[in-house]
This record gives sequence, structure tokens and C-alpha cells, in this order.
Amino acid sequence: MIDNHLLEVQAALRNNGILISFSGWLSQQLIEEYGQAIKMYLEAENRPKNEIYHIFSIFIEQTQNIKNYCLRKSGSPACDRIAQSSIVTIGKNASGSYICSGNLIENEDAAGLIARIESIVKLDKDELRRLYKEKLKLELPDHAGGAGLGFIDMARKATQPLEFSATKVDEHLSFFALKAVV
Repeated sequence: MIDNHLLEVQAALRNNGILISFSGWLSQQLIEEYGQAIKMYLEAENRPKNEIYHIFSIFIEQTQNIKNYCLRKSGSPACDRIAQSSIVTIGKNASGSYICSGNLIENEDAAGLIARIESIVKLDKDELRRLYKEKLKLELPDHAGGAGLGFIDMARKATQPLEFSATKVDEHLSFFALKAVV
């Protein structure tokens, strides 16, 4: 006999306006497959093409960020915990459609990540556009993880400032969450 845990999970998802949810280890293949499924789901709901594009683009950026962070932490003692902690949801509420993601990060990475996002969320759309163009022109060293375009691009596509938090889980890890509303 199966208990009602799935029914409780489903009720919690519905109560929070969550339409799509994924939790667990992310690979490039899973990201691509979920991305296509999301596009098809949103198209079936007859959402505007621009909204579908923004949701899809932000979903891809958030999941790539998580996957890339997990890869960078492959030598960490917490590697498996970090990789299994990924969660991404897409939902809808009175503010609009939203894409929310989260994963464990090492505490030593939290302050830098928060500082990068804080510097972006205070910018208006024109400032974001200028910063995006500036970053595109930069030459990156081979060891760089990226130009930081992902957070800027998400902020440009979002209709509200990005929301984020880092909650300390233990002496080594924090749970980082990011939300973009379209």
C-alpha cells in the first residue's frame, strides 16, 4: 500500500503555483530534455512566444549554473551532496510566471555569489543592457568560469528584480535559491 506522500507533494506544488518541478542530479542531457519538455508544455498552454522564450532561457541558465557549479566542485568532499541537492521549479502566481532554482553551495562561495547578484539587482534595464554589452567585450582567462553574463541576462529578461537567498545548512554548506519572474 502506498501512503499519501505523493498526494501531499502534489498539493504543496499546487498551493505554491508550481507547474513543473525537478529535483536531483542534473546532466547536460537532462537539462536539454527538460528544456524541450518545458517548451512543449508552455506552447500547449498557448503562452505568448516571448514569455516561452524568457522562461526557457532562464530555465537553461539556472540549470547550467547549477550543473557547472557541481562540476567545479567535483573534488570537494561535499560533491555528492551538492550534485543531489539541485531543484528547479516553474510556476505561476499573481506576479507572473517564475523560474526558481536552488542547490547546496560551499559556505566559502556564498558571499561572493551574493555580492555578484546584489550588484546586478540594483540596476535598471538600461544599466543591465550596458553592463551586458561591456561583459561581452571582455577577454576571459582560460580558467574563468564565464563572463558573468548569465545573471545579467536573467535580470534583463525578468520583469522584477531577481530574488535570492543563501541559507546556512551546516558548517560547510548553504542552500542557495534564485527566483526570476517573467
